[in-house]
Amino acid sequence: MAESSKQGERMHALAWVSADELKRELQRKAKCIVEDDDYTIDDTEEVMDCLSALKDLKLRAAPPPQYLCPISRQLMKDPVVLASGQTYDRPFIEKWLNKGNRTCPETKELLSNLDLIPNLLMKELISLWCKEHGLELPDKDHGIITEADRDRFNSLLHILSSNDDIPEKIKAAEQVRMLTKQFPSLRAFFEEDSIAVTKLLDPLMSENVNDHPKLQEHLITTVMNISIHDANKKLVATNPVVIPLLIESLTFGTIETRSNSAAALCTLSSLESNKCIIMKAGALEPLVKLLDEGPLLAMKDAAAAIYSLILVKENRAIAVFEGVVKVIMKKITDRILIDKMLVLLALLSSYDKAIEQMIKLDAVSCLLSIIKEDRSDESKERCITILHTLCYNDRTRLKEMWRDESVNGAIANLALNGTTRAKRKAKEIVERIDKYFSGEQSS
Repeated sequence: MAESSKQGERMHALAWVSADELKRELQRKAKCIVEDDDYTIDDTEEVMDCLSALKDLKLRAAPPPQYLCPISRQLMKDPVVLASGQTYDRPFIEKWLNKGNRTCPETKELLSNLDLIPNLLMKELISLWCKEHGLELPDKDHGIITEADRDRFNSLLHILSSNDDIPEKIKAAEQVRMLTKQFPSLRAFFEEDSIAVTKLLDPLMSENVNDHPKLQEHLITTVMNISIHDANKKLVATNPVVIPLLIESLTFGTIETRSNSAAALCTLSSLESNKCIIMKAGALEPLVKLLDEGPLLAMKDAAAAIYSLILVKENRAIAVFEGVVKVIMKKITDRILIDKMLVLLALLSSYDKAIEQMIKLDAVSCLLSIIKEDRSDESKERCITILHTLCYNDRTRLKEMWRDESVNGAIANLALNGTTRAKRKAKEIVERIDKYFSGEQSS
């Protein structure tokens, strides 16, 4: 009965968590099971709870099939009826017809006319469904791109790639940045035009970008905007000019440009094949520097990009070589972005050279101090997991923990009151301390 109540509490808590947070938690729990031979039944149940919560979230958020455009498979914003009787989202059926097609994409029948009749009933039903699920359906002016919009966008890219007037280029770059932020549909424009990305970045290849920081800022931010579109990720990263320009901007740009360069690299690196391209181009060094020097928002972008790249084990050695452990420990000591820094440190603790550096930088004392503070359960769990790694084959580190423990008892307290994983790790440390030092007195 108690176990059922415990599971109910977990599920109630998970019901308030976003899909992204659930996925991160699932990844963390699954990693614990995969890498630890001593995982418990509680660990597996927590993974199943996360999966169940994700399933419920998906079911709640998935719109009825009839609300999706048959071409885009996305929720329709401006549903219109074709002569065949089929309903489509206006921009996608317009694109189909403008290519010279004279048949219905779904039924394949020849159309008697090309009229597009607004489906007001469908629009109202979709609007009601969005309100019920707490979603905002963009207005036509903010979500639908006309052919005139596309022509204007093309003309802006033409200015960027052929006009010699720098003020005119800066003005065009600012408009492109704004449009790709406000109109997600325009991000797909780059997927359709294979040389659009090259046109966009032409000024950064032909001009001394350091002389025109605003131009650089607008163009790099646009790259960040268009990288959000999944279909663009491979296209953008494999373009030979993009990643080198992002890294150059990450190194020499304004702080906003550097931050947005890091954000773009993070977004692009979510595609596994892009991680190798980004690493080979030398992204880690300027990312670590931005993590060290940047303001808070820039640090967050740099940390997210570094995390994404070092998910690949081979990249952790490069990150350590570039000094990431020293930077992380400095941030933790200064109590800056502790949760994010601990995530990075926990990931790096699987690499021996990283452990050596942590020990030199007095990580044991630092992590114990966090456990003793009123921090989140998740932070304490990460701290004790890293400490477990540090002390496992190092009697000196274990003795350091014993001395602190004999005064403060923080690890024993965590063994009683921490998360499931924290309890297990803390208990194992306490047992090792008792095994090796039970007969000694702390000095």
